[in-house]
Amino acid sequence: MPQRQPPRRQSISVGRGARKRDEDSGTDVGEGADEWAQSKATVRPPDQLELTDAELKEEFTRILTANNPHAPQNIVRYSFKEGTYKLIGVVNQLAVHFSQVGNLIPKDSDEGRRQHYRDELAAGSQESAKVVISETEILEEEEEPKETEAETELGSQTDVPAAEAAAKATEEELMTPKQPKERKLTNQFNFSERASQTLNNPLRDRECQMEPPPRTNFSATANQWEIYDAYVEELKKQEKTKEKEKAKTPVAKKMGKMTMRKMTSMESQSDDITKVTQAAKIVERMVNQNTYDDVAQDFKYYEDAADEYRDVEGTLLPLWKFQNDKAKRLAVTALCWNPKYNDLFAVGHGSYDFMKQSRGMLLLYSLKNPSFPEYIFSSESGIMCLDMHVDHPYLVVVGHYDGNVAIYNLKKPQSQPSFRSSAKSGKHTDPVWQSELVHTDVIKLKAEGNTTDGLNGLQLHTVGCGTAFDFHKEIDYMFLVGTEEGKIYKCSKSYSSKFLDTYDAHNMAVDAVSWNPYHAKVFMSCSSDWTVKIWDHTIKTPMFIYDLNSAVGDVAWAPYSSTVFAAVTTDGKTHVFDLSINKYEAICSQPVVAKKKNKITHVQFNPIHPIIIVGDDRGHVICLKLSPNLRKMPKEKKGQEVQKGPAVEIAKLDKLLNLVREVKTKT
Repeated sequence: MPQRQPPRRQSISVGRGARKRDEDSGTDVGEGADEWAQSKATVRPPDQLELTDAELKEEFTRILTANNPHAPQNIVRYSFKEGTYKLIGVVNQLAVHFSQVGNLIPKDSDEGRRQHYRDELAAGSQESAKVVISETEILEEEEEPKETEAETELGSQTDVPAAEAAAKATEEELMTPKQPKERKLTNQFNFSERASQTLNNPLRDRECQMEPPPRTNFSATANQWEIYDAYVEELKKQEKTKEKEKAKTPVAKKMGKMTMRKMTSMESQSDDITKVTQAAKIVERMVNQNTYDDVAQDFKYYEDAADEYRDVEGTLLPLWKFQNDKAKRLAVTALCWNPKYNDLFAVGHGSYDFMKQSRGMLLLYSLKNPSFPEYIFSSESGIMCLDMHVDHPYLVVVGHYDGNVAIYNLKKPQSQPSFRSSAKSGKHTDPVWQSELVHTDVIKLKAEGNTTDGLNGLQLHTVGCGTAFDFHKEIDYMFLVGTEEGKIYKCSKSYSSKFLDTYDAHNMAVDAVSWNPYHAKVFMSCSSDWTVKIWDHTIKTPMFIYDLNSAVGDVAWAPYSSTVFAAVTTDGKTHVFDLSINKYEAICSQPVVAKKKNKITHVQFNPIHPIIIVGDDRGHVICLKLSPNLRKMPKEKKGQEVQKGPAVEIAKLDKLLNLVREVKTKT
């Protein structure tokens, strides 16, 4: 037979010719092409760009990102913290194409063994089926030559139908695999599901019928005469009742009053809420804790990070503002922290304007509840000073403008003081400017005229009355008295007939005097002549003088350092000094009231926490937190422990005083 020529070369030659034609951009057909290929020609669109080889070989990279192009980028949600709608910056780019919920079963469990057993059975049946199919194919191939031989040799085998029947029987046996019996698992928990149905009781409807209430239709015209007659009848009834009351005996009147009192007492008992006062206080504190949570977080954890970039200056962070509607127009005349409970402080309200003297109020606030005071006591006269007992922190002594002294017991629910002085018990004739609650002796300081008679007939010449005093922290019989004329007297309880020493301190009234809590010789005074002076009581001239450009209302030493003190002025500023850092000026001068008209009257340091409270003449009390620069402690040196305690504070202040003393001796 003639061999056929394979068509592969023809197809290859056509491909080469077409490629060559594309390269030459012509319509010629390559060599060796058939006639059917000659009719094909490339057609270019009219707007196709003609690119050079360099432009064709240029690579364009495309970056695949995991961002979902269909994900929205402008989702806005409401922020409950800031109270506005805010744009969400992070969008979920995940797109789920397939998900299936499944569970895992331990192999050692009954269900795991059962499933494993079923898988083995299925795999065994598939293998047996494959074996049967292969055996049947072999048998069919063997039977084909046997049939051809049977056709040629007729009559050689007479038992062909029997053999075929036997072969079919064997095929059926091989095609149907034997399935082993599944082992029945016993119930380990002996659980049997049972149910029973109970009959519901039939519902019964009960109805009753009654007669409707009688009805009457009334109609009348109301004119001026009808109204006048109704008023006249009512007046007659009132006159009759008055005549009956006059005719009653005094005994009947008393009985009527008793019944009225019983009725009012029963009503008050029914409306009494003293049973839930404790629970109400707890709920109120919880609500306030949520309301002022950001302020509480600042009080506990906030530290001004900007202090690291300042040299020595510090700042005051406003925290809470305490105010009460009843004390709105009363000035803050006294502040005092409780010696036992560090979150409780007392505020005395009165007036420094002597032409507008009115009532007074004593309020006790807690840092845990800035919205409302814990205790409220009102008085007829304004409060000028107050103090709390060290051993019995529930006792509060108050000095009034009318000269009376009152003691309140916080344990008793009554609003009246437990003790109050009177003209018989020896009240003051002038306002009580300052008081300290002690359980020792009581001293009378008289300053009614130019001269006063002492116990031994001595005459003490005084011009103004005392406006401030303070007992020594260690020497219990020594105390200082600041007067209205600007002088400070050092007095003793042992020698009440004369003064131990006199200091020409200020040109105007002395507003406050205070002994240093660490150094036994140092005290501080402030006055309305704009100055704050620090003294050594053994020297009659001041050691430090600071001019604050406004009348100074109050000064207070810090409890954690012997060189730190705070002063408040009437222009609304609070000044904090640290003599160990800067001896010449304050390291913090910051306005702390909202309006410049508000005059700050008093300041007090908290004995434990780094906060101060200041009061103004509008009845507001503001709590401020000191920044780290205002409460710097000595740094630890390598290999040396930082020495702490009163001795270190005394030595620190002594070092400053010695420098001043040397300068004064040289001059």
